[in-house]
Amino acid sequence: MNTQETIDLFNKYVIANYGRLDRVIVKGEGCYLYDADGNKILDMFPGWAVSGIGHCHPKVVEALRKQAGELIHIDNTFYSEPQGELAKLLSERSFGGKYFFCNSGAEANEAALKLARLYTSSEKYKFITAEGSFHGRTFATVAATAQPKYHEGFLPLLPGFVYVPFNDISALEAAFTDEVAAVMVEPIQGEGGINVATDEYLEAIRELCDKNGALMILDEVQTGVGRTGKWFAYQHTDVVPDIMTLAKALGGGVAIGAMTAKEEIAAALVPGKHASTFGGNALACAAAVAVIEAIEEDNLLENAVELGEYTKEKLEQLKEKHYIIDHVRGVGLMIGVQLTSSGSEIVDKCLDKGLRINCTGGSVLRFMPPMIVTKEKIDQAIEILDSVLTENTK
Repeated sequence: MNTQETIDLFNKYVIANYGRLDRVIVKGEGCYLYDADGNKILDMFPGWAVSGIGHCHPKVVEALRKQAGELIHIDNTFYSEPQGELAKLLSERSFGGKYFFCNSGAEANEAALKLARLYTSSEKYKFITAEGSFHGRTFATVAATAQPKYHEGFLPLLPGFVYVPFNDISALEAAFTDEVAAVMVEPIQGEGGINVATDEYLEAIRELCDKNGALMILDEVQTGVGRTGKWFAYQHTDVVPDIMTLAKALGGGVAIGAMTAKEEIAAALVPGKHASTFGGNALACAAAVAVIEAIEEDNLLENAVELGEYTKEKLEQLKEKHYIIDHVRGVGLMIGVQLTSSGSEIVDKCLDKGLRINCTGGSVLRFMPPMIVTKEKIDQAIEILDSVLTENTK
């Protein structure tokens, strides 16, 4: 089928709940996408930050091929080696907790919320989350998401969620009561605009949770698995959460989510309290194991640090040239460019020139390239963005 035939197929049979681009992607390789019309696109926001080690990484592809020939899925009343191996690798690289596997970030956050309710006293039913957050689109996680635009059409929301300004310690202190079961926060808000939590803010959450018998949940769905130059973003601080959630880059493009909790907390999730039919299936876990191995074998954490700094330097140089750029922020390869006006047209024009980036919050350009990115590819991306910004000011 050609491009229009595929689009027509979607228009007839697929629910239109996404704003889709008029492109049909037929191949992904490394830092590039290829569409049905033969166009090559430099992808600086791969799969909505899912393809963290690039599209179709050879190690992931080989792991999938091998596992698919042996065992794709088995229900969780049995044991399977890939799931156990993945849990071990992640636990050793995080805070030593136990893992529950599911299929997405929203599912991981649902599990975290339920676990917090199970572990804390029955009087504790409230959750504190931060304005600008994004935790998912299920009923519980959309209620946890403190952005009104995501609530439209779904009111009344699930009760018990209390919203406070991000990085505001005074507001956080004022929100605490004996009814709070947990605080859920992103170390860096992704959909909210690459807003970085201060060390002091995370430390205050930890202290307040300990003081009030509440749990600290870190949503690392977007920041985890190397994106910031550490395995997990909390490792840039001295703070250790009670519960952490993962997804996005974990499976190298394969759907998988995970929740981890300290062992004594994880013990509250007994049979019958939570489950996921497809969670932790052999295929997804084999892919995730390959992702971890690829990150270590190719020194991609170090690359994320080095190339993150290089990208920010290049973007800072653009700031000196283009008044529309207010400032640049971020950690590792999770970078936001704050504009003084809307960025949607800029994103569209960049795609026309062969560059895929993203705009969130109306005026923040997101650069989240795969961890395999090189200086040459960053230079190519900056050159395209520069040309678009120059044309926009004429």
